[in-house]
Amino acid sequence: MNIPQLNKYNLIFPDPRDADEDGIVAWGGDLNPSRLIRAYQNGIFPWYAKEDPIIWWSTNPRLIMELDDFKLTKSLKKSMRKFEYKFDTQFEQVMRACSKAPRIGQNGTWISEDIIEAYTVLHGLGVAHSVESYLDGELVGGLYGVVVGGVFCGESMFAHVSDASKSAYAILIKHLKDWGYSFVDCQVPTPHLKSLGAKEVSRDEFLLKFYDVNMNQINHRWKVNSELIK
Repeated sequence: MNIPQLNKYNLIFPDPRDADEDGIVAWGGDLNPSRLIRAYQNGIFPWYAKEDPIIWWSTNPRLIMELDDFKLTKSLKKSMRKFEYKFDTQFEQVMRACSKAPRIGQNGTWISEDIIEAYTVLHGLGVAHSVESYLDGELVGGLYGVVVGGVFCGESMFAHVSDASKSAYAILIKHLKDWGYSFVDCQVPTPHLKSLGAKEVSRDEFLLKFYDVNMNQINHRWKVNSELIK
């Protein structure tokens, strides 16, 4: 299959249903905010190694977390009590910590300086958000992602203390339910997220559900302030 190259003079993406067998939709383009937002509106996300051109994906299968399927175990519920939580107070620091987190089967990170800069701009626009876990006032875990209508598109997480990222994820799920979100797009299947209740669906099923929730519009259901989150 000949993978399409994006035109730098417009923001049009190929239909994600036409992705190749690996889930690649297109390559090239840039990470300007308008292009990134357009990608997420169409269920497409960038993921590439530092030395490669930008590669745009719509994976098949896709991993999603239905909010009611999240597995809050007794041990995790107990661990959650030792942390304090905030939203959106150290977004860039969360991204940098995620970029340094070791990944099984990965040599290095895809969260480059270009990615950090681009998503920090999205954060300033109110589109990208972080959830942060603190222990004794120190940032010890968290995650970040992008909001598209009623879907939270999770990007990455990190933990310097056991259960710090899982606890942040549990806090995220609780608030997404309270705010009327539909589900979390976990993108690529991983055993860790599956253990928390995420499930694989086909690309077609994901896109049908995604478009039905969002109708291709970004809105601002995210409702946070600088106070500690419970």
